[in-house]
Amino acid sequence: MFARSSGVLLHPTSLPGGRLGDEAHRFVDWLARAGQSWWQILPLGPPDEHGSPYRAASAFAGWPGLLADPDAAVSVAELASFVARHPYWTGEWAAFAGGSALADQVRFEREWSALRDYAARRDVRLIGDIPIYVAPGSADHAAHPELFQEGAVAGAPPDDWSATGQLWGNPLYDWRAARESGYRWWIERFRRTFELVDAARIDHFRGFVAYWSVPAEERTALHGHWRPGPGRELFDVVRRELGELPLIAEDLGVITPAVYRLRDELGLPGMAVLHFILGNRGDPLQMPENRIAYTGTHDNDTSAAWWNQAAPPVRERAVRAAARAGIAEDEPSWLLLRLALVTPARVAIVPVQDLLGLGSEARMNTPGKERGNWRFRLEPGQLDEALAARLRAATESAGRAGARR
Repeated sequence: MFARSSGVLLHPTSLPGGRLGDEAHRFVDWLARAGQSWWQILPLGPPDEHGSPYRAASAFAGWPGLLADPDAAVSVAELASFVARHPYWTGEWAAFAGGSALADQVRFEREWSALRDYAARRDVRLIGDIPIYVAPGSADHAAHPELFQEGAVAGAPPDDWSATGQLWGNPLYDWRAARESGYRWWIERFRRTFELVDAARIDHFRGFVAYWSVPAEERTALHGHWRPGPGRELFDVVRRELGELPLIAEDLGVITPAVYRLRDELGLPGMAVLHFILGNRGDPLQMPENRIAYTGTHDNDTSAAWWNQAAPPVRERAVRAAARAGIAEDEPSWLLLRLALVTPARVAIVPVQDLLGLGSEARMNTPGKERGNWRFRLEPGQLDEALAARLRAATESAGRAGARR
């Protein structure tokens, strides 16, 4: 499903203009010159009031705030064609968002399709992100109340991120109702996802095996409990209708053998994050091939900041692993970057902040912190030709370079 390759994690809101259009096309050009095969993004739906794309107003609609030309003309014929091609969700979105909601979706499709086609011609593919949950009060929650539970909300148990867990507050699915509906909402959600991207990460994959249910009146996630998810049945139903899908399982957090079994039964690559592997005394050079290697994710601090905070034995472990791989690098973020590239993992993804060696001021998200996230943005010219050449050299040395354009 995934050949040996690499890419960069950068949400479109982090482009210099924070939108699609010319800046997005220039980033694709930069990726191609840097030998990269993938551009990984975060969810594309309309974010919440704090900018979180993981609490979007729709699991199907694109965010008009990304449009380079939000006032572009849309004809009646274009609207009719769009609705005819997307009958499942467009009526619900129009009822929820009103006004020019559907015209905005035509504009989004126009700009996004142009970007995806442009990337494909340069051998750059797009990795999207499927949040497991929808936002409370979202279009999906409002249109399909029968698919959601009452009296409990989503979260995560205590872990390395938080001693009291994470109280996300998203509505939980009623999996019995989903099964009785033939998982139609999920089929259509996956269908929509792969209209927009070439591969996708399934956020909180472990929730399909068992999910953390928190009583709605609780102020933290500490007193939640595990409840069973749909397991393989959901994916089998989706595959019967849509075929095999290039998915990545986000298998981080409190993971059980049952989660790994489902991941492996489905043949999905899991995520291997160097910050976690090194912090847990692991050897990144020994990870299985069926993995997507990351220095860190959008939820991690940058690698430069992580290095400064890591205990000396952890840093020494990274240096020793790099030395075994023939890597001599003084810059901590690039030591981890090159280490990710040389791992056996099929794909290596590096956040753009690590390419630039940025510190905590450039962190994208701090889990459990409501404000101050999702604000990172590149400055014009930060991704220059020297950096592209440096990344291409490291990528070629690791046997991952994409086609030259």
